[in-house]
Amino acid sequence: MLRLAASALVVLIAPPLYLMLDLAVVGRLGAHELAALAVSTLVLSVISTQLTFLSYGTTARSARAFGAGHRDRAITEGVQATWIALGVGAVIVLAAWLLAPLITGLLVPDEVVAADAARWLRIAVFGVPLILVAMAGNGWMRGVQDTRRPVFYVVAGLAVGAVLCVGLVHGGLGLPRLGLEGSAVANLVGQSITGLLFGARLVRVAPAGLAPDRSVIRAQLAMGGDLIVRSLSFQICFVSAAAVAARFGVAQVAAHQVVLQLWEFMSLLLDSLAIAAQQLVGAALGAKTFDVARRTARHVTGTSLGVAVTLGAVLAVGAGILPRVFTSDAGVLDAITTPWWFFVAMLPVAGVVFALDGVLLGSGDAAFLRTATLAGALCAFLPMIWLSLVFDWGLAGIWTGLLLFMLTRLGAVVWRVRSGAWVH
Repeated sequence: MLRLAASALVVLIAPPLYLMLDLAVVGRLGAHELAALAVSTLVLSVISTQLTFLSYGTTARSARAFGAGHRDRAITEGVQATWIALGVGAVIVLAAWLLAPLITGLLVPDEVVAADAARWLRIAVFGVPLILVAMAGNGWMRGVQDTRRPVFYVVAGLAVGAVLCVGLVHGGLGLPRLGLEGSAVANLVGQSITGLLFGARLVRVAPAGLAPDRSVIRAQLAMGGDLIVRSLSFQICFVSAAAVAARFGVAQVAAHQVVLQLWEFMSLLLDSLAIAAQQLVGAALGAKTFDVARRTARHVTGTSLGVAVTLGAVLAVGAGILPRVFTSDAGVLDAITTPWWFFVAMLPVAGVVFALDGVLLGSGDAAFLRTATLAGALCAFLPMIWLSLVFDWGLAGIWTGLLLFMLTRLGAVVWRVRSGAWVH
């Protein structure tokens, strides 16, 4: 479990680390260029987030086939997911290239920033099909428990991209100075290398050719639809929270964003354990070793809860010190106290929720997770968020909504796992 989780964690944290480097390099060009990069990478991030079913859904289906002793069928799931990636990617390239100025213009009122962002997006978007191929590749390779190659493929591509980013943005290492466009070219090359490595591996091991199979593609898209709705629910909730926090003042929105970034980082750590749960539970169910699946669910949940409690304890002890790492502004430090303690309280809940999400995804129970997430968003999170705005409850109201959202999901996934329906 820990071996699988470690591999997943490297793959999950590599892109954010690359983005931090990209922001640091482009930031030296000026505020307009940095703002343009932030806007354009946000667009790519939203696209990627909505299409994570290519990795999570494929992992679940491949793992069950692999556990049943059908490695060839597990790899075939990867072939069909790759066809989806290429088809959807081609549509996104066309739409984004045509609509880039409109999209960036809606996101930022400054015409110069919007134009720069559109120019960056029109270059980088050509890498989207291979970004999606890499997602599908991560999915089927996790399913067959091939843990080393994905790490190498992702790190190799982003390492090349990082070198090119430094060289092309400012001119160096014998490369021309392209400014902001250099960042887009570096992103395109790095992501393309990763996608090509995944694609080459698939071509090498595909057992029955690379022809599309409509029945498998339809099944994957059906599961993908549930996961897209689930991802969209998360996006709407967190965008709404940021929008409401902005109404309470600069210090409040800054404090909210600092703690939210910490939450997203911790989510990556817990998500790596959830991905391990997907792989192991899916394989156990494919082999019809139901007791192993149940035991794995308990072990993963216990480990994830232990990690979350440990992190919560560290944050609680460091509550007077750690926020100063992110800001020295007295107003922000004062405002950050409220979301900080909500965050600490939420971590143990998140430890269980993330683990059981992984268990249920491994069993292919995406429809239930979609419904549970929607229920939490519509019945707990969003009403609390907007009531906070109406009654001026501030960050306490927003983070109460987040806590209620997590508690709603906790109740749902615990009930589902205890019911035993997921096993079948």
